[in-house]
Amino acid sequence: MFVTEVFARYAMAYREQPLSEAVLHHAKRAVIDWYASLFPGLSTESVRVLERTLAEDLDHGLARLALGRPATARAAALINGTAAHAAEVDDSFREAMYHPGAATVAAALAAAQLVRADGLQFLRAVVLGYEVSTRIGVAMGRAHYKFWHSTGTVGTFGATAAAASLLQLDEIQFAHALATAGTFAAGLQQAFRKETTSKPLHAGRAAEAGLLAAQLACNGMRSTLDVFEAEAGLGQAMSTGPDWSQIGATLGLDFHITRLTFKNHIGCGHTFPAIDGALELQRLHDFGHQDIEQVHVSTYKPALDIASHVQPSTADEARFSLNYVVATALVHGSVRLSAYERDRLEDPATLDLMRRVEAVVDPLLDAAFPGRRSARVEIVLRDGRRLTHLQPDRKGDPELPLSDEELGSKLIELAAPTLGAPAAQALLARLWSLDTLETLP
Repeated sequence: MFVTEVFARYAMAYREQPLSEAVLHHAKRAVIDWYASLFPGLSTESVRVLERTLAEDLDHGLARLALGRPATARAAALINGTAAHAAEVDDSFREAMYHPGAATVAAALAAAQLVRADGLQFLRAVVLGYEVSTRIGVAMGRAHYKFWHSTGTVGTFGATAAAASLLQLDEIQFAHALATAGTFAAGLQQAFRKETTSKPLHAGRAAEAGLLAAQLACNGMRSTLDVFEAEAGLGQAMSTGPDWSQIGATLGLDFHITRLTFKNHIGCGHTFPAIDGALELQRLHDFGHQDIEQVHVSTYKPALDIASHVQPSTADEARFSLNYVVATALVHGSVRLSAYERDRLEDPATLDLMRRVEAVVDPLLDAAFPGRRSARVEIVLRDGRRLTHLQPDRKGDPELPLSDEELGSKLIELAAPTLGAPAAQALLARLWSLDTLETLP
């Protein structure tokens, strides 16, 4: 069987498989985190440009944008998926080096609105999208992540599987939907190595492409079913010939959606172990930023490749600057949305400390990537003390998870500025009850 057929056969069996309360609970957590990521992205330039450009697809249609504006399903998937990735606060699955929620949930929501699905059907589609796409991401591996932005590439398959579930594609249609998605998958890492507003589009386009692939298959479109493993297929073109032989081995047994990382800071997740380590040293030893002579960070190579801006001048660059986020955490105690406002980007104390942050690759920590995201932080104080801390995981990783209360607080914090606190609280309550709702929020 081809990879597409393995997933299609599982999707048919999955329809008859009851989900445990634990899996449903984790699915709700994923959706809550998606909404938390969505609202701060609405005001970004990427989303504003999309709404202007897609004006003819708005104010009609069966789907909706975040604040209720009607839209065609594909436009809603594209805009909502972009917004959910734009503020850099969306979830991730470490082993796949991939943010699954932005595209998968956006496509699932648009498809669910299109067919008027209930909350449980929506949640089940989200779970399927996560399980299919994360396995593809794991198989494609680090060689894929060297050049490709997995949220755009792998995310296309999460969106496809979720939409195909809601459109109730049969086994053959499902396989062809994934095969078609294989020719849509795209997103280069170079898009965020320099100043850009197009990075969030990778998630939005993945959501739109996945929905379109499922719709096309539903209406008879066919594609080559060996798109993953063939000589000119995805594995060869975008990786180094991954092993697909065990792609479905744990489907239905090991639910990846139960092992997500939810961001506890705002910015590039590769910087988070360094942030956590620096804050832990500050907590343990009670020093201020003015007491610091030097900060040394040792971490894994992709953290330095991606969070590479040593002297950021814009908010987008600052989100991908290990030097900046570590310095701002030590000066201000946290890295929240306010960290990227103009007055904070120009804060003299942060800029001064940022210049005294040095980062290098630690071969042992790099060897543990992507399964572990670690950093060793050494802070040299002006009184001569050298303080060192190894941060093996990030707050929000499965080993140090956000509690349900912390996750709910994240939604309230990020949605309240747009919705108001009462409406944000009401949304959170509805999301925790999704599996019982006849209509979606």
